[in-house]
Amino acid sequence: MLQTHPLFTLGRVVATPGALEALQDAHQEAQEFLSRHVRGDWGDLTDEDRKENDFSVFRSLRLLSAYHLSTGVTLWIISEAERSATTLLLPSEY
Repeated sequence: MLQTHPLFTLGRVVATPGALEALQDAHQEAQEFLSRHVRGDWGDLTDEDRKENDFSVFRSLRLLSAYHLSTGVTLWIISEAERSATTLLLPSEY
């Protein structure tokens, strides 16, 4: 469901220390992935998980995106159901 405009609000954006370190190591910016997430580019998810996000985006349910950084590390972005917060984290930090 990739869009050119935001599909939802991110709320307060926070990141874990591990996510910040991984982004720094990869020489990539959080905004690159937040922009993809908020437009419905869910990254490296299964088709089933993509469909779940497409269903959830307009029903105020939690959203999860997964992206591979240039270093091969996986970065997750989770937007809470009520859209009060969006968190960047590593899967091991969940």
